Amino acid sequence: MDIKNNNNYHDQENIHNIQKMRAVLDTLPHFCRQFFRGITEYTSARTRLAYAYDIRTFFEYLHDKNPYCSKMEITDFPMSILDKLTRDDIEEYLEYLSYYEKDGKIYTNDERGKKRKLAALRSFYQYFFQAELIEKNPAVLVPLPKLHEKEIIRLDADEVAILLDQVEEGTNLSKSQQRCHQVTKTRDVAMLTLLLGTGIRVSECVGLDIEDVDFKNNGIKIRRKGGYEAVIYFGEEVEEALLNYLKERNHIIPLTGHEHALFLSMQNRRISVRAVENMVKKYSSTVTSLKKITPHKLRSTYGTSLYRETGDIYLVADVLGHKDVNTTKKHYAALEDERRRSAADKVRLREKRK
Repeated sequence: MDIKNNNNYHDQENIHNIQKMRAVLDTLPHFCRQFFRGITEYTSARTRLAYAYDIRTFFEYLHDKNPYCSKMEITDFPMSILDKLTRDDIEEYLEYLSYYEKDGKIYTNDERGKKRKLAALRSFYQYFFQAELIEKNPAVLVPLPKLHEKEIIRLDADEVAILLDQVEEGTNLSKSQQRCHQVTKTRDVAMLTLLLGTGIRVSECVGLDIEDVDFKNNGIKIRRKGGYEAVIYFGEEVEEALLNYLKERNHIIPLTGHEHALFLSMQNRRISVRAVENMVKKYSSTVTSLKKITPHKLRSTYGTSLYRETGDIYLVADVLGHKDVNTTKKHYAALEDERRRSAADKVRLREKRK
């Protein structure tokens, strides 16, 4: 299939990830292919690609640091090598991940990076262990690094207004940025308003097609992580911003293969996730009072506002697309505590005596 003529963003991304996956597999031991075939039914191509990168890092470490493994090419490693490794080998690998050099570049991993790579290695070992193809599973003996929760950065109501004003006016942009701003202002306002007004992920935003917007019901059809579709509803501010943009969008001739894309780049192709990230960074950097923000922080801002208005953590989880409400509770724990504290004075047992 010619992916250039496939208008579905998510299908294109899936194909690109599969192609990248095949290239990574060519650099791994042959038995790894069995693992990735085995997890295909319950993982996305994107997840498998991330696993492949992490597992390749592990085998590269063994090739560079393990005397036995250094004698052969990575692609020639036999499955029996997994039984030769111990818990100490896995722990030394995690320590190595803190700081290492490769091809002249320096790489570092905090506890989150280490946890992700160990989780990939655990799944890898577990697959072969359960299939009774190896006798030991040292990866399961190594505890996952404990994460230190980071403060969730979100914008206050006045900061949201300041950001949107800057996107509309562009007064603090450089001269070259202002020239681009004249062309992209309406699109940028629509995208920022949509992200702040619905809490959708940036990948869900760039994946929108024109046909996914339903102004009769004020809803957008998005593809969630995991591949399922959902309809998210928007208010009047988002409706107005989208309608203003579509007046311009209807006069743009997109490149072949991008005819259905809602948001287009200046090259008239579907805008990319990186381009949206750079756009948010550009506007937020011109407002000195704003926190350092990303599209994900716009999502957190929406989630916070929705929870404060409704007090319904299950609604917030559903709208944000969290599969587990505990994920939502973890992110908004401080707000939950704030609400619990407010309950202290809500119930009066007896009238005050005069």
